[in-house]
Amino acid sequence: MGPTVPDKAVLCNVHYTQNFMSLFRAMKPVVCKVHGFAVAGGSDIALCADLTIMGDTAQIGYMPIRVWGCPTTAMWVHRLGPEKAKRMMYTGDKISGVEAAQMGLILKSVPDDQLDDAVEALAGRMATVPINQLAMQKMVINSLVEEKIHQTQCLATVFDGITRHSPVGMNFKARVEEVGWKQAVKERNQGTFDWTRNQSFDPAK
Repeated sequence: MGPTVPDKAVLCNVHYTQNFMSLFRAMKPVVCKVHGFAVAGGSDIALCADLTIMGDTAQIGYMPIRVWGCPTTAMWVHRLGPEKAKRMMYTGDKISGVEAAQMGLILKSVPDDQLDDAVEALAGRMATVPINQLAMQKMVINSLVEEKIHQTQCLATVFDGITRHSPVGMNFKARVEEVGWKQAVKERNQGTFDWTRNQSFDPAK
């Protein structure tokens, strides 16, 4: 029998997913400006916005997939398509704003010192359109996405809970308690811990 997910964990995941998706479902357009890091849940926020602009050196990624998480909004696959989403979800890598734009994950990337102006210019241009017109355009476009993504989000929400309550997820949690968060995350990111066997190893051997 596989791992079970406590009802509380599933409900918590549903709550967070709906909070993220409130940006997507808001009647007004939502523009996200990313500087620094948009990782894990931060990436869900950035990708649930209607339009996302990043600074060239900003970073986005979902590192928890390496042992302890599944992005419940499924916006990675919606924005990237299957193959590029797999590239991100199979590695847990962070990528820069430049690469995110090249992959089609975000609208565009701009030099860091031009980020504020770029976002304000876009928002200012949209502000010249009546709000009811913007709302209707958003509903039309979103209707296509909502139709396809609901089932995927349900599956991802359950899987997110499973990742945390599977043997490897519980081993990660125990490792955090044993050596601290930073060390456990370092081992996770560098691939120096076998979470299935619950032991360290030397990847060079």
